[in-house]
Amino acid sequence: MRQGTLASGPAGASVAGMTLTEILPSLRASLPLHLDAGVWPANARWGADGDLQVGGVSLAALAAEHGTPTYVVDEAGVRDRCRAYTAAFGPQAVAYTAKALLSRDIARWIAEQGLGLYAGSAGEIRIAELAGFDMARVTLYGSAKTPEDLDAAYAAGVGTIVVESLGEITRLAATAPDGQRVLLRVLAGPEPAGGHDRRFGVRVAGGEAAAAVARIAAQPRLRLAGLDCSLGHQLNRFSLYEREIGRLCEFAAAMSRAHNVELGQLNLGGGHAVAYRPAELDLALDAFAARMRTVLHLEADRHGLPTPALSVSPGRAVVARAGVTVYRVLAVTRTQSGERLVAVDGGMSDCPATALCGSRHSAVLIGRTGRAAGGPAVVVGRHNDADDVVVPDADLPADVHPGDLLAVAGTGAYHHARATNFHLVARPALLSAADGRARVLVRRESLDDLLARDLGR
Repeated sequence: MRQGTLASGPAGASVAGMTLTEILPSLRASLPLHLDAGVWPANARWGADGDLQVGGVSLAALAAEHGTPTYVVDEAGVRDRCRAYTAAFGPQAVAYTAKALLSRDIARWIAEQGLGLYAGSAGEIRIAELAGFDMARVTLYGSAKTPEDLDAAYAAGVGTIVVESLGEITRLAATAPDGQRVLLRVLAGPEPAGGHDRRFGVRVAGGEAAAAVARIAAQPRLRLAGLDCSLGHQLNRFSLYEREIGRLCEFAAAMSRAHNVELGQLNLGGGHAVAYRPAELDLALDAFAARMRTVLHLEADRHGLPTPALSVSPGRAVVARAGVTVYRVLAVTRTQSGERLVAVDGGMSDCPATALCGSRHSAVLIGRTGRAAGGPAVVVGRHNDADDVVVPDADLPADVHPGDLLAVAGTGAYHHARATNFHLVARPALLSAADGRARVLVRRESLDDLLARDLGR
């Protein structure tokens, strides 16, 4: 990450285009790193002596009280992001995809901000109930819904179920309550370059999607309300979504003529890009929403359709930036080539997104002010695995040593949610920070927790 420069005043004055920190490198080394507003929580601030605060809470104090690694989520950041989405798309047009990060309290925050929920399991449905969601605004999706998932959805009164294969229609027709609202997940575009499209959904090419519409229309217990799609992850180009809207409207018009069905909702899914590094771009939310509404209206009009209700189901884009993980340094060494390795007390068991999602996080030293100049370092985990990399190219002071604390940004999505017990390591606690107070949302696992499931003798 780039070092901070002073924005104004004498210390920020330049001489021949140079800042004071460039003229006096020792001053540069003593300043805390700049916290990029697009990467770190909006409520992250430097305190005295290198203390980083989130939501008015000292991360160093949290590490002392709760241990490390520890996930911290900025409550205000999650709520603000929910409000940004509802402002862009409308209060009834946004559902949070729970797989990114979920606990009872986080679900409550999201419900209180007026979002619906995309749930992928019986467990996520149960959390939604406990959080007080309007279950009519909960959608069950998933490529392989278990009988337990469906039973939980029926019992809870889940409003919508996403159909993702032809065979699923028969199951739903036999088990769903009368009038069950469904969306059909359609793959309207061509196969991606090189093939390997393993997304579930029914394809327009070859007639599978048309056959699915015909089957659903013939089932009196099911009510086909619209179409659903999923285009990928970390997308920031509007054109991908625009082309999909055109294809889906063309398909909807054909189905209206063939089966006299009105597909009144179009869910564009999520996949909205977030920035993990200062140079990266996220999705321009307001411009995206305005453009998608315009394109949908034009395409519906072109195909002679009533304009469907537009909805989205973001996950990562709601919670990623609000999350920070705090680690303690356990060892520092150098490879034969001179590369500096900084080993922390977590790794791929609690930071899987680096390996699984291509995330490239930012890290800073916290709890003290570094007096040495910064330099490249690889933050690695504890698991003795070549893939166990937390931050592949961090910029950390040369004097980082065992006992130091590091904070890693952008860990709100797919970290706590995908944490594992690899090496029989207990999963970290999940804490919230808001208005100067911290609260445990999910407690840290203990070794007793892990061993309680092993029934061997």
